[in-house]
Amino acid sequence: MTDTPLIQPDRGQDAISIHLVNKDGFEDWASSLGAAQRATLRAQRFDGSGYQTAIVPGGSGEPEEWFAVGGVADPDSLSSWCMAKLAETLPAGTYRLAGGEPGPALHGWQTAQYAFTRYRKPDNAVGPRILLTKNAKAVEPAIAEAEAVCRVRRLVDTPAEDMGPAGLEAECEALAKEYGAKLSVTRGDSLEQDYPMVHAVGRAAARHHAPRIMHLSWGKEGDPVLALVGKGVCFDSGGLDVKSASGMLIMKKDMGGAAHAIALADLVMRAGLPVRLHLFVPAVENAISGNSFRPGDILRSRKGLSVEIGNTDAEGRLILGDALTRASEEDPELLIDFATLTGAARVALGPDYPALMTRREETAAELIRAGKAHDDEPWPLPLPAAYADYLNSDIADTSNAHTNGFAGASIAGLFLDKFVGDGIDWAHFDTYAWRPSPKPGRPKGGEALGLRAAWHMLCARYADA
Repeated sequence: MTDTPLIQPDRGQDAISIHLVNKDGFEDWASSLGAAQRATLRAQRFDGSGYQTAIVPGGSGEPEEWFAVGGVADPDSLSSWCMAKLAETLPAGTYRLAGGEPGPALHGWQTAQYAFTRYRKPDNAVGPRILLTKNAKAVEPAIAEAEAVCRVRRLVDTPAEDMGPAGLEAECEALAKEYGAKLSVTRGDSLEQDYPMVHAVGRAAARHHAPRIMHLSWGKEGDPVLALVGKGVCFDSGGLDVKSASGMLIMKKDMGGAAHAIALADLVMRAGLPVRLHLFVPAVENAISGNSFRPGDILRSRKGLSVEIGNTDAEGRLILGDALTRASEEDPELLIDFATLTGAARVALGPDYPALMTRREETAAELIRAGKAHDDEPWPLPLPAAYADYLNSDIADTSNAHTNGFAGASIAGLFLDKFVGDGIDWAHFDTYAWRPSPKPGRPKGGEALGLRAAWHMLCARYADA
């Protein structure tokens, strides 16, 4: 995205028209065009199929030199992504949708123009493509939402050397400064007393990647307490249970949960949602050195539970355990955590669907409903009490990992559940935070998955409070 707002109110300014058509309606629509225009469409092999784009010269008597056309599934029912390919491929300029309003497509129009340019400028870069809407009130919320998604992408795309624990702390500092929030940070060996599992996981990292936990608080005392927690493993080697080279290659994304929680906190504060917000980001690098925590170690936790380490590569749930315990101490009305937690969730659901686990069915229903309405659908997985004994330990209160290979995402959720306070309405997103191949409006790389579902659920629950 650029510094120029990519969506703007339509005040009658000059703009190039975009027509949307589907394959079934293409022939009827094209019949109204001139012969040269139809020939141009044939030359571009445009037939109204999804995500096709074409540029058509203006006809005699038309004020425009040319207009654009895009293929969609249903011109009368737009999605977040149906105009995204146009935003990726059209020349720089200002556009308006002919005969209608872009509605949800405002989102994909913006996210399609995201590019990660910190280390290399894009080849053949073009200027911004601006889309107009007559719904002026929709502009600011749509910009905020797209910027939140692109924040997640930027944080995840940045390599661990430049987005380590200190980098996540800097993001929290910037949020606190922008919104007048309070930020407290516990770092390094000072974690050992109050956040012993965060300390144990992160202690092997180099000094400039020392572990820490950030706590940002904002809002009025007396408003409903909303707690957000995000897993901030800035790089995951697997620890002494070391990953393979291929398994380590994209582990810069293992702080994707923290990126989601930070972006969601930004949305909450930017909108002035009437909540008392508490954001907790435990940030570590799961490194290997002489003082790495080991398989078989017994860790203390803030909750008071002892944890036997069955696998050092199941480290995210450890740092979340301490953070969820601390978040529970604020007695939240709602507690949401985001984490790139298990490969099992990806095996079950693939890269596009974040796994969702909740204590209350009605909370799951709210999140799924909001996700479906905004093209960010989570998929529910259970927290089955029947599998609780998979985490039994002979010498500690619990193990951090099970060995039978079954229901891995749910078992991780059951571990986290041990550290959430009794009776708290809790939702856990096991998100991938990564797109392995591009789709219109969604480039390869870091991705927000579950963020929009959570945001619109919060709006529905609190915006009219």
